[in-house]
Amino acid sequence: MIRPSVRFAGTAVLAALSLCLVQASAQTQVPAAPAQTPVAPVPTTAPVFPKPDPKNFTAPLPTVETVNAFLTASWGYDAERIWQVQAIFKTPVEGISKVVVFVGDKSGKQKPSALEFFALPDGKHIITGDQIVAFGANPFADFRAKMQQQANGPYRGAASKDLELVEFADFECPHCKEAQANMDKLAVDFPKARIVFENYPLAAVHPEAVAAANYGVCVANLGGSSAFFQFASAVFEGQEGLSTPDGTTLTLNSAVTKAGLVPAKVAACADVAASVQLAQDLGINQVPTLLINGRQVPANAPYDVIKKIVEYQAKLDGVTL
Repeated sequence: MIRPSVRFAGTAVLAALSLCLVQASAQTQVPAAPAQTPVAPVPTTAPVFPKPDPKNFTAPLPTVETVNAFLTASWGYDAERIWQVQAIFKTPVEGISKVVVFVGDKSGKQKPSALEFFALPDGKHIITGDQIVAFGANPFADFRAKMQQQANGPYRGAASKDLELVEFADFECPHCKEAQANMDKLAVDFPKARIVFENYPLAAVHPEAVAAANYGVCVANLGGSSAFFQFASAVFEGQEGLSTPDGTTLTLNSAVTKAGLVPAKVAACADVAASVQLAQDLGINQVPTLLINGRQVPANAPYDVIKKIVEYQAKLDGVTL
């Protein structure tokens, strides 16, 4: 039997790298399989998965083709990863199917895993662990459309939204500060990308982040995107000053001045409610989060991984870099 506690490590596998959480989420065990499931082999070289047993395909949907298209969209950027759909079971709940996938790597260095998730009746979502994740041959399309319509924060790079990288960040979050090096590299390596900054202050853990976000919105309104990114860079650089209300005021006023604006005109001229609501609508529960044409990855993940995903997603979406 495939162990019922195995968690799906699919589209959200990189999310574990983000450490500034809105709240801690418990590890939820996957319910036991509704029928016998095969055991993944342990190869000494590149794994050769056993031929799937037709008896393990008792649900009409999703099809093997749809699951493979979903996994290709999710994992295709990693040329070393291989997989095989091993079972699609009916469950006691009408319309909900359990999918089992064997996953390994071409080098055979990693032990293959048996990964499981539940496909929902709408054909557009799966349950993996304690998360509901977009599913289908083009799982990021809805989020991409939402970003193109509603991600209206300051941006750098191209005016076109064909390749849109939207960062949700909190000025008081140290991991967001670290992620700025990645964002700067993306701006250099992908000059045709539109790189958008959306404020997502986590007030429960970063009480001064809301004030910083408000200042940022005002700077963008008064000085445009160029002034905003100068302001943001100064705030992240002086992040230690956001530890007290007085320190926050000094830090933010200094950053405003560096952006070429007058602090008195900037203070408390706007709020970030729309940006926060957008993040919540997308189900974002951690910062820094980067959406690459709707695909969520941690903005502080290793840069070579992010770059690879940007290139792959652009290819999927027919964008010429």
